[in-house]
Amino acid sequence: MGDIGLLKVLGLFSVLTFFGSLLGVPWLIGRMQSDYFLTHRHRVNARHRCHPVLALIVFCIRNGIGFCLLLAGIAMLFLPGQGVLTIIIAICLMDFPGKRRLLDRLACNPQIISALNWVRRKQGKGEFVFTEHPYHNQSNR
Repeated sequence: MGDIGLLKVLGLFSVLTFFGSLLGVPWLIGRMQSDYFLTHRHRVNARHRCHPVLALIVFCIRNGIGFCLLLAGIAMLFLPGQGVLTIIIAICLMDFPGKRRLLDRLACNPQIISALNWVRRKQGKGEFVFTEHPYHNQSNR
């Protein structure tokens, strides 16, 4: 593939990720429960105990989609799109060791909290509750 072909592919990828993030990221943020960052881990553990085969299938699908979103989010850090929000959605979808610590660390960032809750407010949804710490639950930043 020549330089022109590579540029066309990168340009098409940029356009697709830009419009995909404009539509998909807000939709996914709106579908998440407001207490996702507090309770999701417990629901996943219960599902794994009750349905181990189904849990393995869901694990593979979620990690596959999450990995694709992670790559797109990283690309959107340099291309047009919502890179940071896409990366957070990707991490939320995936299951891997240290996920909880990573999400807690990201959720400490006031700009990320503000961006996620802004999307929720635009959809008429309640703001996210990130931790029991009152700093995280302040609205309208």
